[in-house]
Amino acid sequence: MSGRAQLMWDEAVTGYDFGRDHPMDPVRLALTRRLVDAFGLDKDVDVVAAQPAGESTLRLVHREDYIEAVKAASVDPAAADQSYGIGTLDDPAFVGMHEVSALIAGQSVGAAEAVWRGEALHAVNFAGGLHHAMPGGASGFCIYNDASLAIARLLELGAERVAYIDVDVHHGDGVQAAFWEDPRVLTISLHEHPRTLFPQTGWPEETGGEAAEGTAVNVALPAGTGDAGWLRAFHSVVPELIAEFRPQVLVTQHGADTHFEDPLAHLAVSLDAQRAVQVACHDLAHEYADGKWVALGGGGYAVVEVVPRSWTHLVGIVAGRAIEPEAMIPEGWRQEVFARTRQLGPARMTDGRWPVSWVGWDAGYDPADRLDQAVLATRRAVFPLRGLLA
Repeated sequence: MSGRAQLMWDEAVTGYDFGRDHPMDPVRLALTRRLVDAFGLDKDVDVVAAQPAGESTLRLVHREDYIEAVKAASVDPAAADQSYGIGTLDDPAFVGMHEVSALIAGQSVGAAEAVWRGEALHAVNFAGGLHHAMPGGASGFCIYNDASLAIARLLELGAERVAYIDVDVHHGDGVQAAFWEDPRVLTISLHEHPRTLFPQTGWPEETGGEAAEGTAVNVALPAGTGDAGWLRAFHSVVPELIAEFRPQVLVTQHGADTHFEDPLAHLAVSLDAQRAVQVACHDLAHEYADGKWVALGGGGYAVVEVVPRSWTHLVGIVAGRAIEPEAMIPEGWRQEVFARTRQLGPARMTDGRWPVSWVGWDAGYDPADRLDQAVLATRRAVFPLRGLLA
């Protein structure tokens, strides 16, 4: 194994563009890529542009009729078939939609292939993490589910145990659905409670299909959860499950929309806590999966202030050159931000909350605390199915 990390990137992924007023502004991808370069991280990774996912690859997860519907809408957006979730307010059709969606999926599949074959120890595709797309439909700004496709390719290549950790503010419903009956895949999602946020799924009682009970894990966090609660929830559930499952590869999704400035959700997590979880995922990969780690982006709609910093931290951790939270952001990048958006870019790689801290589950729990109630609900639902103490 080379040990070298890969950054999956093709400038054409910025063509994933639902239009001027849509929250999924592709400038977040372009600005992240420029910030990665501004810190010189491109010299610490192999920058690789994989081929778009072909139809045989897409069919590992998606139905053929759905793929054909996406292709048709990609040619004539006005004829989009909304029964497939295309041409809606969340997922407007646009010319070239199939091609750019397949390109993003190809980057995640390429990352999985490189890690499995030993061409890279870690690989990151921050344009990916489009975790809501279902086998037969678009959903939640997601056309093709690149995370599911990456996992499906790993299984096709011979992986027997793949763990997926999703820390986006929204439930990773599409990935859970794709592997609901597959005991080879452990899906763990930490997200805002379905009572208060799309897609209204991800209850702790969702634990997997009859053939795979205990392989779907959902931590439904109360609105307003901040750094200490978010980190307590992560560390009270994820490490024990990963240690028991012993994955051969770890796939993680790092949506930045848990942030307190994100306009589409209601958690209160800082950039510093997001970085701490990125480090934790890296460490779990090394402890239990021989370092094999595929890291993806996801949601995130504070496209200047939050997303580029969060995912540049992720690239630095993947590359083995983590950026210190107190680091000043290069002035050239801030000038580019202003030129592109007429907004002032952030000055540092921290929200001023580093180091973040939390109290572990082993210190006991408060039955009156809503965060602890959420964690306990997950542990009681899943841990006994995996032979663990709740």
